[in-house]
Amino acid sequence: MGTYGLALVKLDVKELIDHLNKALADEWMAYYQYWVGAKVAKGPMKGEVIAELLQHATDELRHADMLAVRIIQLGGTPVLDPSEWKKLGTCGYSAPTDPAVRVLLDQNISGEQCAIDVYSKLAEMTKDKDEVTYQIILQILTDEVEHEEDLQALAEDMEMMK
Repeated sequence: MGTYGLALVKLDVKELIDHLNKALADEWMAYYQYWVGAKVAKGPMKGEVIAELLQHATDELRHADMLAVRIIQLGGTPVLDPSEWKKLGTCGYSAPTDPAVRVLLDQNISGEQCAIDVYSKLAEMTKDKDEVTYQIILQILTDEVEHEEDLQALAEDMEMMK
C-alpha cells in the first residue's frame, strides 16, 4: 500500500492484519463447507438447498478474495497454509457428515451467525479508523446477514412441508 494510504489507517496495522487473516481463514472454511455440502446433500428440497449452498460458496470465495487483497494492501501476507485455517479461524468448520439437507442448513445457519458476529466486531474496530477496510467489512457483513436469512427461509419452507 502507498504510504499516504497506509497513513490513513488509525489502527495497529499488524493487529488489523491478524484479524483479517482470521476472517480469511473462516471464509476458506465456509467456502469448502458450502461447496462440499452441496455435493453430498440429500433429502427434501435438495435442488433448492444445493443451489443456495453453491451460491453461498461463490460468495464466500469472493469474500476471501476481498480480504486477501486488503491484507496485501496493508502490507501483510494472507494466510498461506490451509492447515492454519482451523487454528486461526473463529467460526470453525462443520463437516457435512450427515448429508440431510436440514442438518446442512442448521450447520450453515450456525456458521453464518458466527460470521455475523465476527464481521460486526470488525466493523466496530475499523469504523472511523480505516474507512477502506470498513467498507469491505460492511459488504461482507451484508452478505452474511443475507445468507442467514436465505438459509432460515429454506428451513422454514421445509417445516411447512411437514
